[in-house]
Amino acid sequence: MLNNAYCSDKYQYTMGKSFYDCGMKDQTAIFNLFYRKAPENNNWAVVSGVDEVLEMVENLGNMPADFFEKFLPGPEYAGFRDYLSKMKFTGNIYAMREGEIVFPSQPVIIVEGPMIEAQVLETPMLCIMNHQMAVATKASRVCRATNKPVSEFGSRRAHGPWAATYGAKAAVIAGCSNTSNILTGVMFGCGSTGTMAHSYVTSFGCSVEGEHKAFDSYIRTHRNEPLILLIDTYDSLKCGILNAMRAYRENGIDDSYEYGYGIRLDSGDLAYLSCECRRILDENGFRKCRIFATNSLDEYIISDLERQGACIDSYGVGDAIATSKANPCFGNVYKLVQINGQPVLKRSEDKAKLINPGFQITYRITRNDPEKGSVFKADVTCLRGDELTEKIEAGETFTIYDENDRYKFKTFEAGSYTAKPLQVKVMDSGKRCVPEHSLMDKKAYYDSTLKHFSPSERRLINPHYYKVDISDQLYDLKMSIINRLVSEINNFSL
Repeated sequence: MLNNAYCSDKYQYTMGKSFYDCGMKDQTAIFNLFYRKAPENNNWAVVSGVDEVLEMVENLGNMPADFFEKFLPGPEYAGFRDYLSKMKFTGNIYAMREGEIVFPSQPVIIVEGPMIEAQVLETPMLCIMNHQMAVATKASRVCRATNKPVSEFGSRRAHGPWAATYGAKAAVIAGCSNTSNILTGVMFGCGSTGTMAHSYVTSFGCSVEGEHKAFDSYIRTHRNEPLILLIDTYDSLKCGILNAMRAYRENGIDDSYEYGYGIRLDSGDLAYLSCECRRILDENGFRKCRIFATNSLDEYIISDLERQGACIDSYGVGDAIATSKANPCFGNVYKLVQINGQPVLKRSEDKAKLINPGFQITYRITRNDPEKGSVFKADVTCLRGDELTEKIEAGETFTIYDENDRYKFKTFEAGSYTAKPLQVKVMDSGKRCVPEHSLMDKKAYYDSTLKHFSPSERRLINPHYYKVDISDQLYDLKMSIINRLVSEINNFSL
C-alpha cells in the first residue's frame, strides 16, 4: 500500500542530505502550517485533516533502504539512505481541532522537532491539509446558504478515490448532513445515503409505464428504508410525479410511513418544478412527501432558490463541494519560524507573504452577552510565554492592537472574558497524545463553534471581518527582524 509519508517532493530530501552532511539534522526547528487568505473572499476556513496528518507522521521511517535508492541513487547517498530508513519523527506537534474555524496567518499545525524530521513532513502534510480544508471550507459555505439539510454527492467528480473518501469526511465535518460515499461511511461510522439514478428508471424500458414499474419495483425491494424516487427521467410534471404518487399509493406508502419518503428533481427549473410538485403532492394527500433537489448546485444557486421560495426540503451537492470547484487550490503553507531557539522569517517584496516568526499560540477571546450568550470577540496570536500570554492566562486586563493600524485597539477588562488556546499538543515525542474524536464529534464541534460567531461574520457575501491580531511582542519581534534584514540588504555589496 502507498505510504503517504513519502508522498513528497524530492527537494525535501535533497535539503535533508545537506542537513545530514552538515551536522544540522538535529537542530530544533519549529514550522508553522497556516494560510494567508481564505478562498472566495471568505472570512475564515474550516480545519480538517489533522488525524490523517498524525497517521502520516507515524508512518515515517517505515520503508527499507532500497526504497530510497530509487530516488537517491549512488554510493554518496548510502549512509543517508540507511539513516532515512530508520528515521522516525521524535518531536512534538500542536494543532487545532478538526472542525475548528481558523483565520489567516494563525498556525493550524505547529511542528517542533529535529530539523530534518520536521522538514520532510512539509509536502505530505500540505497535501492532506490543503485538500481537506478546501473541501471543508466550501462545504461550510454551501451549508450556510440554507437551513435545509445538504448531502455530499461528489465522489464521481473528486480527484481520485483518496480525495473522494476524505473529502466526504471533510464535508460532513463542515455541515453536510450525510454523504453518498460508502467508504467514508464505513471508515468513519457515519453511514451513507443514496437511492437511484436515471439508468435505473430506463432499465425498466424507455416508456412512461417503464417508469412506473421502476418506481414500484424500488419501493417493493426497499421497504422499511427511506424512499426517494427520481422523477425527471422523462417529464417531471406530466408523468414523473404522477407515477411516483401512483407507485406510493399502490404500495401503501403515505404520510404514516415512518422511514420517510420523497421525490428527487435533478434538472429543469428547480424553483418552479419544486413548487408545482409541492402543490400536486399536497392536493393528493402526500403532505409529508419530501422534495430533494440536485443538479450542479452550489451556495449561490441554493441561495437563489431559497430567495425564490422554492419548495425544496433538502439538497444534494456534488462537484462544487467535492472539488471545491470555485477555488480548488487551498493556500496552506509550511514555514520555518524558529531554529535552535532563534526566530526566523521569510521576507518578500510581496507584503502578503511576510510571516510571523517564533513559537506561537493563538487564544480565542469570548465574552458573555446577556441576550446572545457566549460570543467570540477576538483572536490573538502570541509568542509562547510573552507578556500578553501571561496576562490572558491569568485573566488580567489586556489590550490588543490592529497590526496594520495601531490606532485601532480593543481592551478586555479582567473578569469580562474567557480565553482558550486553539493549538493543543497532539503528538509528544513522536507519539500521539490525544484521543481520536469521532466524525460526529468533529461535526458537532464545528456546529457549536460556528454558533458563537455573529450572523454578520457568518454571511457569504461581504462578511463582517472578525478581529484577529497579534501580540505586541510578536509584532515587535517581526519588525526588528525585518528592520535588521533591510539594513543588511541595503549595506550589502561584493
